[in-house]
Amino acid sequence: MPRPRDKIRDFSGKRWLNVALRTLHVCGIILLGASLTGAAPPLLAVVLTVISGGLMFAIDLWANPGHIRETAGFGVLVKLLLVGGMALSPAIAGPLFWLTVVVSTLLSHAPGGFRHRRLF
Repeated sequence: MPRPRDKIRDFSGKRWLNVALRTLHVCGIILLGASLTGAAPPLLAVVLTVISGGLMFAIDLWANPGHIRETAGFGVLVKLLLVGGMALSPAIAGPLFWLTVVVSTLLSHAPGGFRHRRLF
């Protein structure tokens, strides 16, 4: 029986597109953190973070439709909820920002067996 990740789709330039989107995403996250202190415009930070992250998520789902059922894919939905919480509750935006950074780091640097574990 083939493993679910053996059927990953690909396209020419996917790696570099992901590198570019990750770069924009990290810039957006830094802007988002800076916007919490008033040092950056919050709308630009949110737009850059959500669009670049959304595009990366779309590529991952296209490549592997089962990604949403894996720890890393489901984690994206959790992070979106946390960012939404920042927008809806500015009083706790700081702690939610740091929780998002911690969740993101754990999910992106955890062993593959954890990141790609099926949740449902």
